[in-house]
Amino acid sequence: MWQRRLNWAAILLVGIFGLLWAGVVLYADDSPPWMHVAQVVFGILLIGWAVHKAVALMGKRF
Repeated sequence: MWQRRLNWAAILLVGIFGLLWAGVVLYADDSPPWMHVAQVVFGILLIGWAVHKAVALMGKRF
């Protein structure tokens, strides 16, 4: 039971971090445009991982 809660906490933390990462890169960073693209792709990968794990965790429940 604790492991399931910790899994959900990790998924939420990674998803929120991915959103914050992409937001900070887009609005507060002065890097070149190609670096913006690379960092936004990294943020999208983090969000995608979180969604994938959340779907997998919900699938195990049923």
